[in-house]
Order: sequence, then structure tokens, then C-alpha cells
Amino acid sequence: GDIVLLAKPVTLTEGDRVTLTTDVPVATDGTSKPEKLLYAVSLPPVHGQIEHINYPGVPISSYSQLDVVAQKVSGVHDNSHGAGKEALR
Repeated sequence: GDIVLLAKPVTLTEGDRVTLTTDVPVATDGTSKPEKLLYAVSLPPVHGQIEHINYPGVPISSYSQLDVVAQKVSGVHDNSHGAGKEALR
């Protein structure tokens, strides 16, 4: 079926951390099993990383819709001075 992804940009500044919730990325594929959907980080943040909250400091390259619902995924800015704002997409 068709996949629908609704996403709002999240902006991080130096040292910020944001936990992804279903207000940010939420997807559906028409199968009524959104918990089986997986996200792939195809363009990681330049000044930070996406990480699982149980493993801080370790970047991840994928996560599930269940991880988002359980608020287990964070975007973290790396404290780069002068890096300015960065948007997670």
C-alpha cells in the first residue's frame, strides 16, 4: 500500500536534545500495523546524532514506529560552538 509520512522539522541549537514523539514523525502504510514501520536515517545530522535513549552517545541508523511511540529516540546536538541551529529531517 501507499506510505504516508507526516513530519514536522525539529530545530536544535548547541547542546540541545529532543525526544522524537508522534508529533514529529508519524507514518502509516495502510496495513493497520504502524508498529511494524521502520525509519532509516539517510541523512544524519551534521552537528549531532540520532540515538536510542537507552544507549546515549551511540548513533543509530534506524528505529521503529514503536520506538517513537515509546519516546525512545532522541536527536542530540553535539555542542559544536558556532554550529548554529540544525534541523532534523
